[in-house]
Amino acid sequence: MFYIRIAITLMTLTFAVSASMGQKDRQMIQKVIEEGYVQGLHNKGDLNKTAASFHPGFNLLGVRNNMLTKFPIYSWLESSKQRREKSEDKRASRTIAKYPMIDITGNAAIAKVELYKDDKKIFTDYLSLYRFNEGWRIVSKIYYDHR
Repeated sequence: MFYIRIAITLMTLTFAVSASMGQKDRQMIQKVIEEGYVQGLHNKGDLNKTAASFHPGFNLLGVRNNMLTKFPIYSWLESSKQRREKSEDKRASRTIAKYPMIDITGNAAIAKVELYKDDKKIFTDYLSLYRFNEGWRIVSKIYYDHR
């Protein structure tokens, strides 16, 4: 009976530590997405944080005319800089993100992110992330455009 109690206690502690680590990873993933992607790219935030949030090998994948398209992060950052230079409207409505799902297995994760502008859903994104030595980084994106 004594050994059964020890085994149950150890299993409970292992589960608690694992759940705690998982929650911390979820918070770190959400922070990377929020700062680098939502605020950085959608809300004209700090593009240095955006660059740090995305892996240099990142690709945004899309489907156009039944063909797969790729848009690397360096092109996305450059087009974002150009749009900002041309844009005079600093009062544009903000994009808000909801995170209905973040699933983590080891050093790999996927996040479903719903983006809203003026209370209308504009995109559903599926972001893939890996944890590197410097932390979680977004490595790819597929999406659905609700507009």
